[in-house]
Amino acid sequence: MRIACLYSHLNGHEHLLVHKRSLWQEVERVIATLDANACRTKTSKEARKRGALLFSPVEMNRCFASEFGRRGWEQSRVSYWVTENAALIRKTLCMSPDEQKKEIESAGAKAIKTYNQTDFVKDRIAIEVQFGKYAFVAFDMFVKHMAFYVGDKIDVGIEILPMKELQEQMSSGVPYYERGLYDMLRQGRGIPAVPLVVVGVVP
Repeated sequence: MRIACLYSHLNGHEHLLVHKRSLWQEVERVIATLDANACRTKTSKEARKRGALLFSPVEMNRCFASEFGRRGWEQSRVSYWVTENAALIRKTLCMSPDEQKKEIESAGAKAIKTYNQTDFVKDRIAIEVQFGKYAFVAFDMFVKHMAFYVGDKIDVGIEILPMKELQEQMSSGVPYYERGLYDMLRQGRGIPAVPLVVVGVVP
């Protein structure tokens, strides 16, 4: 595979080139190593593509997981506590999980434990490989990467998406780079408030 397009949000790419160049080169190597055609294993059952051999999102995710895993990238999970009280949530956002729970319960509210999980993390860089459903892209950018950044677990998030030309050879509902970029840019230059690198890949 290869990188066809790249967008740097809040200097995410520049941060990597200056502070984590070797990690960025590792990401580039992983993408270049993957043989997308080996993942063309899904026979379509959809009317408009019936019988066509499509790229399998499951296989592509498996290949990414294998290559990143071999290089020491690991799945990571951040737990935190929420409640129905907006003021309490604002007050506890930047606290540790233990402090959040204590503060919420001290105020007489119910503390509800939840978490965010990201595909790959290494040396304060998080990667989400998104070949699932298009709605997950916004969740990655505005919730997952944000949660890890606010929780001081990462400095930059990387979102890897298929370009439209690849997405057209996959089942319906899969996201693509051009739409993800549009959805992010229409929010304004500072949103989401986390440095990101949005990457579009092709076979």
